Amino acid sequence: MEVKKMSVRRGDKVLVLSGKDKGKKGKVIATFPRLGRVKVEGINMMKKHAKPTRKVPQGGIREMEAAFPASKVMVVCPACSKPSRIAKKVLPDESRVRICRKCGESLDK
Repeated sequence: MEVKKMSVRRGDKVLVLSGKDKGKKGKVIATFPRLGRVKVEGINMMKKHAKPTRKVPQGGIREMEAAFPASKVMVVCPACSKPSRIAKKVLPDESRVRICRKCGESLDK
C-alpha cells in the first residue's frame, strides 16, 4: 500500500473544509498516512455499540471520533491563527521544517 505524504501532524490545530462539520476547528488526535486520513477531536462523531466487558461492565453506546480524509482539513497557523497551506524549508543542518505560507512562521517546535 502506498503511503501518502501529509502536511498534517498529531497535535496540529486544523479547520474542516467540507462536510457536515465545515468551518469547525479542532486538534488532530491521530493520523493514518497509509489511508490518507485523520481523526480530529470533537469532529465527525460516530456511535459505537459496545458489549459489556470486565473493563467496562456497563457496556452501551459510546461516542467517538471517526477518521476522515486529510484533504478535507487545513492547518491553522499558531502564530497568525489563520488557516494556511504548508511550505517545507530545509535548514542549514539538513533538517526540514513546515512553514506557514501566510506569515512565514515555523509550525514545528
